[in-house]
Amino acid sequence: MQRGRAVRRGPGWLSLALLPLLLPAACARPANLSALRGREELLPPEHLNGVRLERDGHLNRELPQELFLGRERERFEEDSQPRRNRRKLVGIFAKVDRNNDQKISAKEMQRWIMEKTEEHFQEAVQENKMHFRAVDPDGDGHVSWDEYKIKFLASKGFNEKEIAEKIKNNEELKIDEETQEVLDNLKDRWYQADNPPPDLLLSEQEFLSFLHPEHSRGMLHFMVQEIVRDLDQDGDKRLTLPEFISLPVGTVENQQAQDVDDDWVRDRRKEFQEVIDANRDGIVTMEELEEYMDPMNEHNALNEARQMIAVADENQDHQLELEEVLKYSEYFTGSKLMDYARNVHEEF
Repeated sequence: MQRGRAVRRGPGWLSLALLPLLLPAACARPANLSALRGREELLPPEHLNGVRLERDGHLNRELPQELFLGRERERFEEDSQPRRNRRKLVGIFAKVDRNNDQKISAKEMQRWIMEKTEEHFQEAVQENKMHFRAVDPDGDGHVSWDEYKIKFLASKGFNEKEIAEKIKNNEELKIDEETQEVLDNLKDRWYQADNPPPDLLLSEQEFLSFLHPEHSRGMLHFMVQEIVRDLDQDGDKRLTLPEFISLPVGTVENQQAQDVDDDWVRDRRKEFQEVIDANRDGIVTMEELEEYMDPMNEHNALNEARQMIAVADENQDHQLELEEVLKYSEYFTGSKLMDYARNVHEEF
């Protein structure tokens, strides 16, 4: 059941939708890009694999599976056989356990997380090559803003030839307000991805930064600015805990909805206090948020490793044994493996 929310944000209102089961909501400034998505290559994705926050400031609840499985994640999602998934998980455990002591330490998990993050990066690079070719019709190795704009509007049902002719002749385009808002937002990102000297032409590498800001420190900074702008209520360009957890406030329809809200707030409070606010002063600066968002930050990877271990570390030895990973398989893979205790020894 989807419930709309509205939260006062200084000069305007931020419309929100909180999906059940704590899935990331689809809210963005200034318009919901996900809802307007046409061909996959034309819009920067709201969800970035291996990054801790969505573009709209929501926690990435799929992060543990993304960091633990990497490209294996699709195989777990597609395979409905718990026994096969259990064997795959046993195989992954063996790969993470570099010293073969039948335990995964924080350092081993950190190394694995960095490898999986790099895997996500390489996957994005390969996808970008295909997407770039789709928006570079003349194959000159550069995409102009007008070329991109034409392809984008064509994907929304506009006549490509008519749009191209009007842009060429500097004629007014009749575009609905929501689509125009998306275009304005995209053009901001386009400018940010356009390395000096600015010419509004994006190379393949610059186009990668446009689609995947996690690949560029400058674009990562821009994404952090957008998130802070959405959440910052007093305009001081910093986030307090109340600002960070204020998104889902509002009336609730029933107890189940209230429980979802309570879980949402609890998760965000814990993330703010224990992870993002590095110096524990109750304030998150853009610098702290940028470090937190950087997927290639080794310190973050170690913290992530320790958190992942803590979830399943039943014997409190700060390491993971295979039985613990299998028991908490839903956290690591998104798949619940039945009868783990009865079958775990059959894998050896």
